[in-house]
Amino acid sequence: MISVDQVRDALQGVMDPELHRSIVDLGMVRDIRVKGRQVRFTLALTTKTCPLKGQLVDAAKAAIQALDGDLDVQVNVAEMTPAERERLFGPAKEDEPLAARFNEVRRVVAVMSGKGGVGKSSVAGLLAVALKRQGQRVGVLDADITGPSIPRMFGVHHLPLHGPVGLIPPVSRTGIAIMSINLLLPDEDEAVIWRGPLIGGAIRQFWNEVVWGQLDMLVIDLPPGTSDASLTVMQSIPLNGVVLVTSPQDLAGMVVRKAAHMAGHLHVPILGLIENMAYLDCPGCGQRIHLFGPSNAEDTAARLGVPLLGSLPLDPELALWCDEGRIEDYRGADFAPIAEAILELMPTIQTVPIMP
Repeated sequence: MISVDQVRDALQGVMDPELHRSIVDLGMVRDIRVKGRQVRFTLALTTKTCPLKGQLVDAAKAAIQALDGDLDVQVNVAEMTPAERERLFGPAKEDEPLAARFNEVRRVVAVMSGKGGVGKSSVAGLLAVALKRQGQRVGVLDADITGPSIPRMFGVHHLPLHGPVGLIPPVSRTGIAIMSINLLLPDEDEAVIWRGPLIGGAIRQFWNEVVWGQLDMLVIDLPPGTSDASLTVMQSIPLNGVVLVTSPQDLAGMVVRKAAHMAGHLHVPILGLIENMAYLDCPGCGQRIHLFGPSNAEDTAARLGVPLLGSLPLDPELALWCDEGRIEDYRGADFAPIAEAILELMPTIQTVPIMP
């Protein structure tokens, strides 16, 4: 015979996938009754239309049947009262999205470039992968609204779930949370033809109305240049710093300096500069080829007064993995020390948003 306490202890291990807390601690488990091999209890959801209802019921049944596979488990689904929801979520603050009350994002870093074509998104993806391999809880916010590429790199294509608290971002194979406008389009090839205010609104929603949960690091992939999207991120999201990405061409260096000046004007700390596509190692002779001319990264970093975090090669293997949605399988050894340097240089104090 099992006891009510054993059932409650088993359910303690069932986590709400949206709120990332035990269903027992959230007050969702009620009226546990045990009679012989029959177990009955009520699962009170924040709303009966919760899209995670089936997942929660199945997880609760599995947890109890792990005690004894012959148990007959029945779950009655109910709905919390408005007063119970307020006790759980707290009194609503004016204009504060519900999801924002449950997000605990320790650090936020934006990856920025002056011009397109320097591999900024692949650098953002590699940073997220490197941090995940270190055991960090990581998410990626794709703020490149009109040119999103993060979902394709990570092989994430399914729609986010609409939970009662907010959008639940899908996760990659290794557990990296991903949010991008491409995940909300009926076809990933569909163009997003929006003006600046709409783009800025979407980025703020991705920050405030997505249930990121507890993250050690959120990586934001910014669009190239100093557009409305970059301005929105720097003014409305608390950042720990910005990482700049450039390539060897002097033109790329000139434009990335513009991006650096933008960050400086907005008082966002620049953690350092990464030079991408710096060289190609010839697979035949092993000779290092500088396809885009000699490096200007050290000079650019010196002029900006920031550290050069590293120089990355032009690697056809990385392009292949990204095209196949398998960036997490890429084993290039060049990025691990860059990720460690970013963590060491990152201040603990975040910028203060100046826009709602």
